[in-house]
Amino acid sequence: MIEALDHIVLAAPSPDAAVADYQALLGLHAGGGSFQLANVRLEVRAGAEGHTGGLTALAFATSDGANAQRLLQQRALPVAAEADGTLRIAPPATHGVHISLLPRTGAEAPRFSQPVPGADGASCVSGLDHVVIRTPNPERAVALYAGRLGLSLRLDRSEPKWSARLLFFRCGDLVVEVVHDLESGLGDGPDRLWGLSWRVPDVVKAHARLSRASVEVSDIRKGRRPGTEVFTVKSHTANVPTLMLGAAPG
Repeated sequence: MIEALDHIVLAAPSPDAAVADYQALLGLHAGGGSFQLANVRLEVRAGAEGHTGGLTALAFATSDGANAQRLLQQRALPVAAEADGTLRIAPPATHGVHISLLPRTGAEAPRFSQPVPGADGASCVSGLDHVVIRTPNPERAVALYAGRLGLSLRLDRSEPKWSARLLFFRCGDLVVEVVHDLESGLGDGPDRLWGLSWRVPDVVKAHARLSRASVEVSDIRKGRRPGTEVFTVKSHTANVPTLMLGAAPG
């Protein structure tokens, strides 16, 4: 039913400022307020009055809209079909996360965002590694993302030293990561779209490019995934917790 993550929506008080920040962050040109990467599109939109910025919606891709609508209804997910074929699931059924399915015909190849002038391609973001959702109820999340949406659960691990239970759902060549804070215990509150981890071909070059652009970044450190290095981005993210990830040298 779901084949990939088509796009993520980011809302910001000033979309123009957020687009400029993300051009510096990704090292890529925006086209019409969006960035098309190898495996996902990031759309920047105006937030509601008083909105401080952050991720607001996920849109998954499906090649068979009619079958997807039937399966969603059979799995007790109320869905509304729009004129363009987009299937929007009622947010209460997805525990507050705005989720839609978008029919993808494959007839038109996407126009990928190009590096900004002077940017080394190896220092620019090449794709999304994972999108992070925070939940007060991990079993409820498994029932939704694996049971109803049909994503493949690849990891279910509790890490006391991080005070977190981690759930990894494979979606195309990226991961939907759901995190539960162990110290908070179980609850019935809403889930929350939270953060992004971007892939870069060369971590050192990406770190240097962002530092030159006056983007605040942490030092490079060993990633939790074997063979990777990461660093945290602390500015220019429109209030989205952000990590850059790439292969460690050698």
